[in-house]
Parts: sequence; C-alpha cells; structure tokens
Amino acid sequence: MKTLVINGSPKGGQSNTMKLALAFLDGAGWGDAETIAVADAKIEPCSGCFSCWNKTPGICVVRDEMSEILTKLIAADVIIWAFPLYYFSVPSKLKNLIDRQLPLNLPFMAEGNESGGHPPRRNLSRQRHVVISTCGFWTAKGNYDAVTFMFNRYYGEENCARIFCGQGELFRVPELRGRTNTYLETVRRAGAEFAAGGIGAETDAELAEPLYPREVFEKMADASWNIPKDGESENQPDESLTFTTQMAALYRPDGAERVLEFCYTDIDKTYQILLTPRGAEVIADNFKRYTTKIKTPFSVWRSISRGEISGQDALFRRQYKVFGDFGLMMRWDELFGGSGPQKPVPKNLRCKTNMAVLLAPWIAIWIGAAINPIAGGVAGIIAVASVPLFWLVFSPVIFERISVAAVAGLSLAVLLGADVRVVLPAAYGLFGLMWFAGALTKTPLTAYYSAAGYGGEKAFENSLFMRTNRILTAAWSLLYLVTPIWTYFLMNAAPAYTGLVNAVCTALMGVFTVWFQKWYPARWARGY
Repeated sequence: MKTLVINGSPKGGQSNTMKLALAFLDGAGWGDAETIAVADAKIEPCSGCFSCWNKTPGICVVRDEMSEILTKLIAADVIIWAFPLYYFSVPSKLKNLIDRQLPLNLPFMAEGNESGGHPPRRNLSRQRHVVISTCGFWTAKGNYDAVTFMFNRYYGEENCARIFCGQGELFRVPELRGRTNTYLETVRRAGAEFAAGGIGAETDAELAEPLYPREVFEKMADASWNIPKDGESENQPDESLTFTTQMAALYRPDGAERVLEFCYTDIDKTYQILLTPRGAEVIADNFKRYTTKIKTPFSVWRSISRGEISGQDALFRRQYKVFGDFGLMMRWDELFGGSGPQKPVPKNLRCKTNMAVLLAPWIAIWIGAAINPIAGGVAGIIAVASVPLFWLVFSPVIFERISVAAVAGLSLAVLLGADVRVVLPAAYGLFGLMWFAGALTKTPLTAYYSAAGYGGEKAFENSLFMRTNRILTAAWSLLYLVTPIWTYFLMNAAPAYTGLVNAVCTALMGVFTVWFQKWYPARWARGY
C-alpha cells in the first residue's frame, strides 16, 4: 500500500500538525510513507488556461514540480493531507497545489451531480484520504466548515476521514507534553483503527475533545504573545512572567484561598499567583502574605514543567525549596495538572492495597489469645483463612503473605497447648521483625499502603516519599520489637492491662505517623 503525506504547513518539518500526522502514521504502521513538503516544492499558480483539458489533455503546460507530484497523487492508495487552518481554509501554497490538480479531471460535465462538476480522468475510487489539521482556536467545532466542504466536494465524504484539533499551538509547548502526548496517543490509536478499516466512534469523540477548557486555553494563548492588551502597560512581559501566567491558567480551583509565591533565584524575579475559588491571577508587585513559597531557579522549575527532570527528585536533591503550607505541593498534580478530560479509574484499581488486610490476622490472635487461648487460636485461623478473600478486592502485598504463614503457625501453637504468655510476646516480636525487614527492602512496608494517596505506583519513584516511609517503617518496627518485653511482664504480672497498654502505644504511634508524614517532607523541602 502506497501512502503519501502532503505536508501543507509553511513551517515544514516544524509543523504542529505534522506531529499529529506522524503519530497517525505510527499507529497505522506506515513508517515508509512518502512526504511532500509543499513549502519547499516549486509549484507555480494555475493560469486558468485549460490547456490540460483541450490542447495537452491530462498534462499541465506549466513546467515545474507539479507534474511529478501529480504522478505520486495518482499512485497513492492513501493520501494524508496535513496542514494548519489559515483563515478558515488551507494555507495558500497548499491551495495552489490543490488548484493544480485540474489535469486529473475531464472537461465534460459530470452526469448525476446536482451541483455540477467534472468527472475524474482516471479511476481513483480505491483511494482513501485523511485530512489532519490543527488550528489556534480553543475548539475545532465551527471553524472547519469550509475545509470540510472542500475536501468532501473533491473526494467524497465517504472517502475522507478527518482529525481536526483545536489548540494546535500547545503541541510546541514542552511544559504541556503530558496533555499533548495523551492526545497524540489517541491519534496513534486512530491510525491503527483507520488502517484496520476506519476510525471508531469512541476514538473520534476523544479526538474532538478540546485539550483544555476554553478559559484555560485562552488565558495561556493570550499570555504567549508577550504583548500587552488594550489598556495594559506597554512594557512587554518577560519570559518568566509569561511562563508563570500560563502555569496559573492550568489551576483547577478547589474552593480554597491561597497565595502561591515563586521566587526565581537565578533571574531575581518574584511573582505571586492568587489562587481563589474563581481561578488564578498573577501579580508582580504589591505582594500579599504567601501561604506557600517556592524558592527555585527559573531554569530548574521550567525543566520540571517540561518533564526534563522529576519535580520530586529535584526537591529531594534540594534544587528548590518550599516554605509555608507544604500541602499544596502534595496536591500539585491535582491542582495544576491541567483540565483535560479525565478517564474514570476502573473500580478494581481505586483501592489497590489496604493495611487492614495486613493487620487483621495479627489483631485476631493478639486480642483473642489474651482473652482465651482456644478462642484466640480459632480466631487466628479464621482470620488467616479470610485474607485470600480480601485479595479478590485488594492487591496482595508480600508482607500479607508472610503474616498469613506466621499467624497460622502461632494459632496452631496456641491450639496445641503452647503457653500463651510466651506465644503472645512472640507474636509481637515476629510482627516487629517483619516491619524491620520491611524497612530494609527496596520498597518500605508502609509505602505499599500509602502510595495510593500520592499518585499510585508513581510514588515509588519519589525519593522523598520513599525515605519518609522507610523512617516510619523503621519506627514501627522499633515499637513492636520492644513490645514483647513489657508484654511478657504484663502477661505474668497484670494480664488484664496487656491489651490496653499495647492499644495505647499503637494509637500514639498512629498519631505520630500522621504528624510525621506531613512534618518530615515539609522540613526537608525547607532545606533542613
């Protein structure tokens, strides 16, 4: 199958639209497609002499590269027309190429055509066409009427697939790759579907979705021009202000009032973003008291925004510092991750792990054995047998499998008559050893259960998240490694208080955990 790409952009290889065309080709598996760069081709305008109809049938009298292009157009099985929208139509050089296709038609009037027309000189009914275009408006809807009519008139609506994408200039913004790359993946899927027969309705609907809502895109677009609007200062904003303004446009209000301050240390510039329930506004003077302050080289923050370096790793390496409310940083992707369409998370992925699955068998034997050895042993066996059922809902963790084996052995020991005053301290000790091992493994034990609140498995790539959880896992292991000592003495001296003391210690450790999860990352972010 011969595939021909007509790159109608005056920008040639730098075209935003060509990024979509290349993604489409990649999805279709047509890496060997030939591309004609219209901007570089020597194509004279059509003179309207009609010599190709009456004097030299099928051959244009103008001697330029168009004769070779016509040969390629005839030979192609699939033609991809890629171009930006210019004044609600195609760029002038591409229109010139389209006009010069006149030799492909016969001069006689076509029969059965309501509006009139000319039949093709050759049978090209096998050909399929794909029209791919980007525009600078927030939506493609209503802006491609002339283009749609033109290509439908030339090649027939049934032979033309269309991908019209608004907000095309965003494909050249490195800071927005996360959103634009998602769109390009949809274009790849469209290419695969087209090669298999046709673009599916679901994919077609996704392609029609704007990358960002109108108000977000238009704020970013206005800021990108670096020129003042009517009534504004004639001083042109610098690059850092434009960047900060575009970042503010991505803010998704959550109802809170905040003042986010950026201090760009390498260029000595400071701006504040006022975050309100209505949106965000950037100010360059008359600053307010900040709630969160980010002190960073502009070059570092821009590299983070472009995805060139990880924001979490940069913070761990202390390439920037954060002061004030660190909670904003914990929700950064949620608040500044853009406002593109969000796919619902499948139900079976919403709760991947649950700490209760790990604790249930241990709690069963701790409480049950302290009250009645036989009841404790039975409770432990029932709890162990129930854990696999929870794995139908929650993802199993290696430490849960260890717990099942350990508690099963302890429960059998109790049922076989082992002294509960020895088994119970041993249970706490084994639990502590498991946590100690969990502090030494590549992924700390607590990280498995807290990652869901920090971006899922992506949190495992966050060095600060991993260090925080390693410290917490070690702290819990220390508690449960010393718990057997007082448990043994309490079981012999005051057994009624054993459960109470251990419950209080666990509760206090839980309070410490909640505090430490917020305090330690914030302290690290301040550079301490």
